[in-house]
Amino acid sequence: MTAKRLQARCLCGGVRIDADLHNQDVGACHCDICRRWSSGPFMAVEASEEVVIAGTDFLGIYESSDWGERGFCNRCGSTLFWRSKDATHYAISAAAFDDLTEACFTQQIFVDSKPDWYDFANDTKKMTGGEFLAQFASQEDRSNG
Repeated sequence: MTAKRLQARCLCGGVRIDADLHNQDVGACHCDICRRWSSGPFMAVEASEEVVIAGTDFLGIYESSDWGERGFCNRCGSTLFWRSKDATHYAISAAAFDDLTEACFTQQIFVDSKPDWYDFANDTKKMTGGEFLAQFASQEDRSNG
């Protein structure tokens, strides 16, 4: 499948992101960190490592775990992305894209961390935190084996 190049930006336009998207599937993360960081579930689109960020003078990076970090605009405060420390995987805020016209809500992760006071009506794939993290362990096992 050919990637489609789309642009995202923060509220003030100080940080701009060009990203290659293989699809426009939107996923929601309900983990405690994402909910605190984005004031609700983090709705994101996965991007390849072909991500170009402009306006890095306004880009703030917060190291949120041993394997990941979060990007935000330090001028307007917009939540922009989560990325792996090696920058091979990005989850970019779906709300930051200018033209996400083919978007489809497909997946929810860390559903076991979701509070009871909200729920989505969409029929999506749902994974607990353990199920989601196990995917990466099995991928690592395959690459080491």
